[in-house]
Amino acid sequence: MTIRLTWKRLLLGLLAIPLLGLGFAWSGLFPIAASSGHWAITDWFLHWTMQNSARTYSSFQTPETVRDDRALISAAGHFDQACKVCHGAPGVPRSPVMQAASPPAPDLAETVGEYSDRELFWIVRHGVKYTGMPAWPTGDRPDEVRRMVGFLRQLPGMSAARYRALVAPAPHGPAGLARCTGCHGADGLGRGQGDIPVLAGQQEGYLLTSLRDFASGKRHGAVMQAAVSDMTEAEMREAARYFAGQPGLSSRPLPESHPILARGLPERQLPACRDCHAPGKSAPRLAGQRADYLAARLRAWRGEETTIDAHKPRDPMAVIARRIPEPEIDTIAEALAGQP
Repeated sequence: MTIRLTWKRLLLGLLAIPLLGLGFAWSGLFPIAASSGHWAITDWFLHWTMQNSARTYSSFQTPETVRDDRALISAAGHFDQACKVCHGAPGVPRSPVMQAASPPAPDLAETVGEYSDRELFWIVRHGVKYTGMPAWPTGDRPDEVRRMVGFLRQLPGMSAARYRALVAPAPHGPAGLARCTGCHGADGLGRGQGDIPVLAGQQEGYLLTSLRDFASGKRHGAVMQAAVSDMTEAEMREAARYFAGQPGLSSRPLPESHPILARGLPERQLPACRDCHAPGKSAPRLAGQRADYLAARLRAWRGEETTIDAHKPRDPMAVIARRIPEPEIDTIAEALAGQP
């Protein structure tokens, strides 16, 4: 028996293929149980596709700078709280529960070497579909992603003792504030890390408002949002009261060593910093704050240079930061910190 192949029969055959696929999916016979795992060829194909996708998209979806090795404590703290359960850590095995996932989360100390810095940045920032690897919780904090890339690069040679030193809470801090003192220190001075602000001596009301805003998502920052996500109101009040009571920042006039601090730039409609941050005002205390932190926050408020001003946030500090001349940001931060 000979079957003539016509265009009509070919078209019907092509239409039947997706219909049969939909019918099979509708039947419920397709096995989705994680316990069954993938076929070896399926596992290879999915992993190969993921690597190719990361390589391609990271070539044009990453900023110029994708790695920061200077401040590991905040990245390590976030890794310990949010990533360790799946990937393990130096001296800490991966959770057997998460290893029963399909695919299981890899030991990053063994796999980070397979990726470039740009690829790591893209994977951390965007996550990977169908693997349980989430995107970074906040899309406007590339500085946090850069520090995480720097931390991941350290994992292959990091000892268990080194990891514990990075993430352990301060030995003399209040037991109830262990999640805070691991990064900020028992003294609230930030363990010497440029990205961690000085909390000691900050206004209690400002600290409490910041904790509430991070917990609600009103203020962005994956590290802080994860840290405070399950804090109770009483714990937030305790943390604000404790750090405000430590010696550090104080209510004193801002230095007049920089003209923008004292007078602003009237021709650019830029108010003086002391108009809001002087003693008795509700804005946070800045005199004595860490210069690196202040400069980084001002640049973050300015936003990406490639984004037009009309599409950027209109909240007061974002507008003010954009009116500060870029060359003045570091000198303002150093003047506020009391550095020459």
